[in-house]
Amino acid sequence: MSAPEPAPDPIQTPTEDSFVYITGPKLYAVVASVTLVAFLILLDMSIIATAIPRITADFHSIDDIAWYGAAYNLASAALQPMSGKLYTHLRSKWTFLAFLFVFTLGSLICGVATSSQMFIVGRAIAGLGTSGITNGALTILSNSAPLEKRPFLFGFVTAFGQLGIVFGPLLGGAITQYSTWRWCFYINLPCAAVAAVALVFTAIPERPVELDSSSSSSSYLKTVLSKLDISGFALFAPAAIMFLLGLQYGGSTYPWKSATVIGLLVGAGALFVVFMLWERRQGADAMFPLAMIAKTEVWSSMLNSMFLYGGVVLVSTFYLPIYFQGVKGVSPFMSGLYVLPNIGMTLISALTGGILLRKVGYYVPFAMIGGAAGTIASGLFSTLSPSTSTGQWVGYQIILGIRGIGIQTTIVAVQTVLTPDEISVGMALVIFSQTFGGAIFLAVAGTIFNNSLRELLLEYVPGIDPAALAKAGASGIRDVVSPEDLPAALDAYAKSISRTFYLGLASGILIIATAWGMGWHDIRAKKAVEDGEA
Repeated sequence: MSAPEPAPDPIQTPTEDSFVYITGPKLYAVVASVTLVAFLILLDMSIIATAIPRITADFHSIDDIAWYGAAYNLASAALQPMSGKLYTHLRSKWTFLAFLFVFTLGSLICGVATSSQMFIVGRAIAGLGTSGITNGALTILSNSAPLEKRPFLFGFVTAFGQLGIVFGPLLGGAITQYSTWRWCFYINLPCAAVAAVALVFTAIPERPVELDSSSSSSSYLKTVLSKLDISGFALFAPAAIMFLLGLQYGGSTYPWKSATVIGLLVGAGALFVVFMLWERRQGADAMFPLAMIAKTEVWSSMLNSMFLYGGVVLVSTFYLPIYFQGVKGVSPFMSGLYVLPNIGMTLISALTGGILLRKVGYYVPFAMIGGAAGTIASGLFSTLSPSTSTGQWVGYQIILGIRGIGIQTTIVAVQTVLTPDEISVGMALVIFSQTFGGAIFLAVAGTIFNNSLRELLLEYVPGIDPAALAKAGASGIRDVVSPEDLPAALDAYAKSISRTFYLGLASGILIIATAWGMGWHDIRAKKAVEDGEA
């Protein structure tokens, strides 16, 4: 009698040879839907900037301003690594729609909030939703088109999504001025509904491991839960939150040497050590698979993405509008218009990079060009002053926008060395690096700016009250400084802003350095296009 056959593994991965991509109107509908959602996510990040003054006036909550952004970022960063596991073992379309629903629910709670505490809860829920949306959008695109076509699609979605950053202050200012700030969040509901409807009625090819016909639903659910590394998430989430809170509080709410800040950072470090030991024990089922991260292409892409988004993109995104409003004295609406050269060039270079990458095949040169552009532009921005001409800051932004040529390279790089069922986790690691790196760099930039402003104001304008200036905000400097002292105060403000761009200068150099490790792989198709490819 022959030996009994082993029980079938309920988790099976479809092979690449049997994979059929979508094409034509279906592909267009998918790209349009995920692009709209990517736009909404970045819009939601920036639209609140011009609404916060009115929100704090309605809720009398000026002390809660930091939490309006922190709750959103902390929730997003804490859940992001888990999203990769969810997309690996669950169907990408429905997982994406679930995250979109959570984001929409958070937006609704923000819109109907009756207190500052309720608003903060809404921001946290919205952040949980965003944690899986970007990864989900890229996962859906990866399932919809072959590798050699993905750079253009990634560049398209990323570039148009970036428009949300510039339209945020413009739209937020207009809505807040002519209607109510609540529509800054209500606007997400109909837009998300349009994107959801388009996806619901489109069949998306699926790469996640699938249920074997001999397995029951309960058996599949049990298997999936065992693969999600929930214990790892329970260790990682509080470690990430404590670390980011330590950076958020340090130098602003509490001194760096305070027991609160030291306790948060030490606690985060200790819990992270326990988390890494647990991840090593979990092996391939870990939320942060160490064998995957150990691949040079993966960890280099994670670092490259962290420096690009955190040190170059986010620092310029946040501090250029502050320069225009605080030093140049323009309105929030006009400051949004003034950053159009950056956004426009980013859009052009990202699309161009996607097209050229498909023809050239090698992505490392594009990553290095993007890093070089970020280095040069950050160096130029570090010279900003009240007398900087329009031609100068427009030119600087155009150079900065060239960084878009390498904006999709990290996502492409990890896909060249990972198996189809590893791609979602790999992309989640890269996106987490962006979010976590952004939080770190913005915290450091905030410390540089605040400490420099306090020091230079006391030097240039003796007798001024830095606390009064901080309370007045970026656009209120002219209300708390006398006309005689205004030139010196503006000079202090401009120098403090310019010093934050030293982070971008250092990051640009590190982008070039880490690009070498992303791998010289040719992504061009090695065979004729098969039926079913886009």
